[in-house]
Amino acid sequence: MASSLNFVEGGVEELTLTVKWSGKEYTVRVCGVDTVGELKLRICEVTNVLPKRQKLLYPKLGSKLNDDTVLLSQLQLKPSIKMTMIGTVEDDIIVEPVDAPEIIDDFELGEDEVVDIKDNNVNKQKLRRRVRQYKTKLLHPCREGKKLLVLDIDYTLFDHRSAAENPLELMRPYLHEFLTAAYAKYDIIIWSATSMKWVELKMGQLGVLNNPNYKITALLDHLAMISVQSHSGRTFECKPLGLIWDQFPEFYNNRNTIMFDDLKRNFVMNPQNGLIIRPFRKAHLNRGGDQELLRLTQYLLAIAELDDLSELNHDKWEVFTEDNGKRRRRV
Repeated sequence: MASSLNFVEGGVEELTLTVKWSGKEYTVRVCGVDTVGELKLRICEVTNVLPKRQKLLYPKLGSKLNDDTVLLSQLQLKPSIKMTMIGTVEDDIIVEPVDAPEIIDDFELGEDEVVDIKDNNVNKQKLRRRVRQYKTKLLHPCREGKKLLVLDIDYTLFDHRSAAENPLELMRPYLHEFLTAAYAKYDIIIWSATSMKWVELKMGQLGVLNNPNYKITALLDHLAMISVQSHSGRTFECKPLGLIWDQFPEFYNNRNTIMFDDLKRNFVMNPQNGLIIRPFRKAHLNRGGDQELLRLTQYLLAIAELDDLSELNHDKWEVFTEDNGKRRRRV
């Protein structure tokens, strides 16, 4: 991999890298504050080889290239470096790879740590570069006057780990009713930590992309995410809503956006806009009693007329919904 250096805002080194793979050369742009994991994301953009399928080779760097948390600045890359990527494109995505890591634990971040992460200048620079690099493709136009609902897929709308002959068996109960009701007040964007092909496949199989009762504004995948680091040194990826707000500022902002995800750390860059949803697992056992989307529909409609959603404590959404239900019954 050959590289060249220049500097962007804040004096951060920006590297233009040439990656050799399958007999061709590809150019990617990263910064010294990026990690090896982020380099793999950029390589995925141009090769379609998922990061988990990539192996980067350069003898002098050795095992450092096997650690996705290592900063590129620590590798001391020089323009003369030649590096090769080995990996295979996954064309068969009908069944999700069995060795894909299952992300269940949602490690706790202290309030001060969350503030530090979202206000960190390095993370803000990563977000600004991601806004430039990632172009959201609209499936349907943004609608004037509508709020924005951003939804995760795995364990939020769909049990992606259980076996089934038909994907509809793994769909969270009341999904279409929920999306239909939400669409009256909200534009809907689906944002998954998987590849775009997998997002399109899942949503297509569940009948979400062609439902006559609602429209999905856009789909976002893992390439729209950025990596951040906790005080403990743990590096993880998150979904910065600022990417959407910067690309569609005339429609969406922190005052009219709410995001549902089963992992709280996914909205660490915008904690005031995130609502953690109860994960939907073991669909065959739990789908008969799961009413999470029904109750969340009540919450969405109850807050839809508020001027500023970011002032709400979404952690208390269940109490809010119960209180509103009691008031309606008294009336």
